[in-house]
Amino acid sequence: MPQQLFDKHGGFRRLHSFTLATIIQLDTLRFCRRFLTHDHREADDKFYDPKGRQYDQMTQAARSGRQNIIEGSERSSTSKDTEMKLTDVARASLSELRGDYEMFILDRGELPWSVHSAEAKAVNAISLDAAAFSDDMVHESAKHALEQRRKYARWLDAADPVVVANAMLIILGRALNMLKSQIAAQGEAFEQTGGFSERLTARRLEAREEQRNAEPSPACPQCEKPMRRRKSAKGDFWGCSAFPECKGTRPV
Repeated sequence: MPQQLFDKHGGFRRLHSFTLATIIQLDTLRFCRRFLTHDHREADDKFYDPKGRQYDQMTQAARSGRQNIIEGSERSSTSKDTEMKLTDVARASLSELRGDYEMFILDRGELPWSVHSAEAKAVNAISLDAAAFSDDMVHESAKHALEQRRKYARWLDAADPVVVANAMLIILGRALNMLKSQIAAQGEAFEQTGGFSERLTARRLEAREEQRNAEPSPACPQCEKPMRRRKSAKGDFWGCSAFPECKGTRPV
């Protein structure tokens, strides 16, 4: 049986990395609205710009993380290479966002939580439920993401922006580890089965060989085995199927 030409695609809604990316985008939007858009007078009496560069960069990085997981999954059927590249773009975007949260904390004269702190351990200890969907994927995956988000509500709904930023750092770190594992798994799958382009080439070669084998062919003048149509710089010719043991030829 010939190898399946198209891989399965989609399925991103069942990934824990997608669930976390959804939480990250939602709570980055909320973080920016809560802590970056309050009217704020600077020393020079200018108002803080609520749609300034920091706001845009953070919300766009969060969006890029989630959207590239989606696009990579959807492209997986025809290009494993593109799937890996887009998953890596998602990872890079979330890594950039992690840097913004880190600087937000440092700018307030505080440090990110130590991994050994009680708060960091509590956030890291949260486990995500498996996504169980039936026939209403968009509705059910959104519901699932909100249910998982409630597990982090104690920190994400805190009044202190440094607490929220620290929780986001840990959630982002977890999502980044998941995406790193996904890229490794995608690379292994590509090594073992190739991608659409490689399989399409193999399928074409198989079809070409079948067509040649179906064509009536003369017997080799040297060993009388069936001959195969071959190509050379001078044009087509019949070559012995036992080549290179037998080098018999005939003109077409």
